[in-house]
Amino acid sequence: MFVHELRRAILAILFTFAIGITLFSQHVGHSDEVQGAPRPAQGAPGTEANCTSINCSATLLDGLQRSVRINTYKAAAESGVVRGETIYYYKCWVCHNKYTIAANPGPTAPYLQDLFKHENLPRSGNPITDESVTAAIKDGNPQMPSFRSSLSNADLADLLSYLKSGKCCLEGEDPPPNPWYKAVTNRWSVPTTVSGGARGVVRSKVGPGDSPEGIKVQLIAPNGVRTTVYTNEEGYYEFPKMQTGEYTLRIATPLEFKPYRRDGVRIDGATKLDDIVLERATIGGTAAAEADAEALPPTGENESQLSGAEILWNLSGTANEKATFFRACGNGCHSYAQIFRNRYDERSWGLIVDRMFNYGPAILIRRATGIQLGQYRGAPEDQQIITKWLAKVRGPGMVDGPLYLFPRPRGASTRLVVTEYELPRQLLSAHDVSGDSKGNIWYSDYKTRFFGKLDPRTGIITEYSIPLTPGFMTGTHAVIVDQKHGDLVWLSEAWNNKWTKMDSKTGQLTQFNDTPNGNFALAPDGSIWSNKNQAAVRVDPETGKVSNQYPMPGRAAYGVAVSDDGHYWAAGGPSTGGNYGEFLDIRTGRMTLLDMGDRLPGPSRGGFDPFGNAWFGGKNGSLVEIDTKAAKMREFFPPTVYAPYSAFYEAWSDKNGEVWAGLLHGRGMVRYNPRTSRWIEYALPEPYGHDRKTWIDNTTNPVTVWYVDYQGYLVRIQPLE
Repeated sequence: MFVHELRRAILAILFTFAIGITLFSQHVGHSDEVQGAPRPAQGAPGTEANCTSINCSATLLDGLQRSVRINTYKAAAESGVVRGETIYYYKCWVCHNKYTIAANPGPTAPYLQDLFKHENLPRSGNPITDESVTAAIKDGNPQMPSFRSSLSNADLADLLSYLKSGKCCLEGEDPPPNPWYKAVTNRWSVPTTVSGGARGVVRSKVGPGDSPEGIKVQLIAPNGVRTTVYTNEEGYYEFPKMQTGEYTLRIATPLEFKPYRRDGVRIDGATKLDDIVLERATIGGTAAAEADAEALPPTGENESQLSGAEILWNLSGTANEKATFFRACGNGCHSYAQIFRNRYDERSWGLIVDRMFNYGPAILIRRATGIQLGQYRGAPEDQQIITKWLAKVRGPGMVDGPLYLFPRPRGASTRLVVTEYELPRQLLSAHDVSGDSKGNIWYSDYKTRFFGKLDPRTGIITEYSIPLTPGFMTGTHAVIVDQKHGDLVWLSEAWNNKWTKMDSKTGQLTQFNDTPNGNFALAPDGSIWSNKNQAAVRVDPETGKVSNQYPMPGRAAYGVAVSDDGHYWAAGGPSTGGNYGEFLDIRTGRMTLLDMGDRLPGPSRGGFDPFGNAWFGGKNGSLVEIDTKAAKMREFFPPTVYAPYSAFYEAWSDKNGEVWAGLLHGRGMVRYNPRTSRWIEYALPEPYGHDRKTWIDNTTNPVTVWYVDYQGYLVRIQPLE
């Protein structure tokens, strides 16, 4: 019990005071083993009785928790061919896609289109039957992981139904529809205000003194749009004024409480809703959990409600094992849940880690050779550390110890309204957002040919597509709308070295070949800035040709930014652990390199504040400032409990100079005021903050913040202060 009391005391201290990584590691990072060690599961691996992994759950809470459905491969369908396509996307596509096969000489994973029309399996030569294909998937081979302990019999049945359907193989050309997107068939207005609507009180049947503050109360409209507000210290909540009609009322990520859901709730103006009385979830499953009222059993439902950083914090392992995992696997290509929901043996984990380490850089298509080996994620010894650690904490038949929760939001962190918009398709890798002059929000998608425009007032999305390029994957990376020059929509195609410009009025597309990298910035004069061949470059928006270039000091860059007055260009270093940034005075052509020595912030993407300073999200969990006047580079760490295990992909300043950034692997977004050193963390309704690009609407007061979560939905954040 002393250990549990100490852990609670540590959590309280860390949430009360702003800390950095060093202080945090003194508390939880220097013991040989932290958190509960995994224990053997009951039931035979790979059977329906073995519901110990995160993708095997007896229930789905209230059926509406998006994160649970994502982790159980049920976001697009409960079962059948479409669910099989989802499993194929996560388990098979990365090796069996046609681009990987074309790029790699020698033995490669076979293409699985029309698999069941062949007589024999490509590797073993065995006759193709349901049984032989299932056995091949379960057993794996020297080049293929064994999925025996990661896919249940129901998972395998759905996967086989897809392979036999004639629809294989998914290549991002026609992703499946999203059943939760109903904005076209159920026309419904979405509120733009932040108050004046339905209201009520949340009470909890817990111990005396427990505060109901920070509970997420959500209304889901008939069009599928979700609006979430947060309770104050008395449990009171208030929604924006909504269209009159019937809604679903629920508690998002209830965690320590039993699920709460009411369908058909009538809303009409400032409706007074019945009190919501929450009961504590049943505690059990381990002796430690039963002895500690603040622990939850490690079920799939509970783990799906935790952010990736919280799961990592709860897992056993040394500080070095976790730090090595974070450095190699935490820079934002996907969520931690995509890793932790699996169970593999050490051989299989070794194959997976090898591919993540040694194919790249991000496309995982061609194996690196020579000096490039391992450069994308770390040294070969790191690869071994991660493989052995994953086999220990995510091996066959192993489950976690009790799950310890971090405190709910308090104070300013509860003063916001969050609106979630469904996208029309599933299996997207939604990447960037940008707003036009009419209030529409545009988004890109990294792995499909589709991009889109959201009308926030209705939730209706208009889809567009870019032409397919033979021999290349199709997908868009960055998107920026040039409001000053007729709402021109700029997109980069990361896979085939192209940029696309679209006239949003006519829909006409203009494509430019042989362009700079996938990240770019918009200057006030309408020109596009990026970097190419170790030089900052200005690209003419009419021709797509480089019109000016300024050599960089012998180093590459990832994200770039241009100041609002057009005087400065800035860039972060490599997003996988770079220790530098640089900025260019465009008026004089002078380039300045800022080197942080042993510090490795990995500044990734970002933009300028109103005072001429550039901000970038740091892959080490910091916000990185490039001060163009003092020619200095600084780091600022948020006071979050899991700071060492989360990171930032980008950071963006609003009109007041406050910096916003989504917590990769965290549960939301942070807001930092450099003038007062005040941090606010907003915990979102889903346990993600997988934000590749924030767009801030500075026309509202307070500002409105937008991002598209990499899990596939658009998010609007409206702070109340």
